[in-house]
Amino acid sequence: MKRIALVLALIASLQVAGAQSKSLSAVKSAVDAATAATANPKKAAKVGTWLKLGQACMEAYDAPQGSAWVGATKQDLQLIMGNSKPSSVEDVVLEGQSFLKEVYPNCNYYFRDNVLQMIEVTNPAIPNALDKALEAYKKAYEVDAKKSKSSDIANALKSIGQKYVEQAYNAYTFGDFKKSSELFEAAVNATSTKPCAAVDTNAVYNAGLTAWIAKDFGRAKTFFNKCIDEYKYEGTDGDVYAKLADIYDKEGNKPAMKEILERGFSSHPQSQGILIGLINYYISNQEDTGRLFELIDQAKKNEPNNASLYYVEGNINKELGKIDEAIAAYEKCAEINPEYEYGYIGEGILFYNQAIDIQEKAANEMDDAKYMVLAEQFEKSLKNCIAPFEKAFNLTKDASLKVSLAEYLKNACYRFASEDENYKAAYDKYAKIVADGKAE
Repeated sequence: MKRIALVLALIASLQVAGAQSKSLSAVKSAVDAATAATANPKKAAKVGTWLKLGQACMEAYDAPQGSAWVGATKQDLQLIMGNSKPSSVEDVVLEGQSFLKEVYPNCNYYFRDNVLQMIEVTNPAIPNALDKALEAYKKAYEVDAKKSKSSDIANALKSIGQKYVEQAYNAYTFGDFKKSSELFEAAVNATSTKPCAAVDTNAVYNAGLTAWIAKDFGRAKTFFNKCIDEYKYEGTDGDVYAKLADIYDKEGNKPAMKEILERGFSSHPQSQGILIGLINYYISNQEDTGRLFELIDQAKKNEPNNASLYYVEGNINKELGKIDEAIAAYEKCAEINPEYEYGYIGEGILFYNQAIDIQEKAANEMDDAKYMVLAEQFEKSLKNCIAPFEKAFNLTKDASLKVSLAEYLKNACYRFASEDENYKAAYDKYAKIVADGKAE
């Protein structure tokens, strides 16, 4: 009942807005008139003149999108749009995602699971409407001697920034990463403009990330360095450091790569991206891998009861082929914190991957006696992974992680299901979780 009331209230408000909305020609005329007013020296000295131009440009930007909004269901839009029908409908795949595309005169709507995900304007009322709106609001702040309209201007700049971000995500979905990076940068410029002056650090990072995807590494490096040096924004698990290191690696700047990875590791020792980058660096450059353990020991001194640091140590040893040391580090996790599931996960993955490697060797072994030895080793490693995986499965509160662990356990238990009823029961349990996509 609440949902129905909410939808009806929204419909009513949009119908009112729709009754007041203007055609593309009307909003263009409004922009032309507001622009003409700024040519008059007396009017150009008034803040209201520039506010009116900014608002007219924003209305021109919004007009081609129609009455729809991202997040609306198809049922909501059918009520709002009445007899308005798309000229064509087709299934499309964008960057690996499936959408239902509806084509209208001025824009295209993209739905997934009956929810509007994206609006693509194909016939703008005026070119570069957001750019023009931004310049108008900048001028409004400049001529507003008393700064009486600062709050209104700041809100408008935030709105412009949000719209640039929406465009940037659209460009990303369409696979135009260069344009996406430029639009994220435009969003940063809009929200950092006075009187708003609020830096969107996520947009700064995304400007770098999309440039990195587009292989414009010089541009990406600029934004990633801004993230760290200017805004103290390091991304999830220090991802900014890992991406910068990748760029330095591609540039052949090994000292810079090493320096940025070690900086990142000091603040994000649990980051797999940074850790793997460090391991690869020391191995590929034939440098002393003991430095890796110096770094982890420094982190342990700062946080002696942090079980995750032993998980990292286990991963380092595993990558270096030091299996016994890796297992000891993983087991140390449980000693420090019995509720920490990742030590068990690390141990389970080690044995599981070990079993896979042995299986591949056995498949290529032509000597029967050697094959039997490998087969025995394979079964031992595969059985060894089950107990730590089950401990992690029972400990974790992460539903998606439970399903991932169930996938490992299903595969491992399948090998022994025909020989032992306990393994058969375990296989059935985990196979059901994987099939359902959730654990009970």
